[in-house]
Amino acid sequence: MTIEVWPYDPETDRDELWRLKRAFELELANETGGDEKRTAYAGKLTDEYRDRYLAWVERSLADEPRAVSLATVDGEAVGYVFVLPERLSMIWDAAVLNEIYVDPDRRGTGVADALLETAVAVAESQNLPLDRLVLDVDPDNERAYDFYRRHGFEPWGEMVARRL
Repeated sequence: MTIEVWPYDPETDRDELWRLKRAFELELANETGGDEKRTAYAGKLTDEYRDRYLAWVERSLADEPRAVSLATVDGEAVGYVFVLPERLSMIWDAAVLNEIYVDPDRRGTGVADALLETAVAVAESQNLPLDRLVLDVDPDNERAYDFYRRHGFEPWGEMVARRL
């Protein structure tokens, strides 16, 4: 098995990134929420949302060409990672791992490790107020928590939200 990670290219990787992003959103809704969350997430995955998301990715790439990277195993796209550009670091005063996703059939094979290594390299290249890489993870997602702990992440504050 050969894992390759490379910077996302909107000219060639657009459909693969969207396929993976869509899977990420649907899995997130199914595993971390009830029927209301499932319905809301499934409902947002419209063509308009796809276009807005891919445009946002391209704006992020204009600031940070390595903001999004894809991973392949034997030529098949199986995951991606998205680190917010440095200009957005003031949101958390740190680098932000916005999204990381690996196809469920490829978990435990080293793909997520390779993607996270890429994210850390991008974050380390940023000029940050705080030398940290932060992310939001559902506390009920033990698999993800264990993965991040294994890579040296530790709790640092807690996010709260309210409905608008």
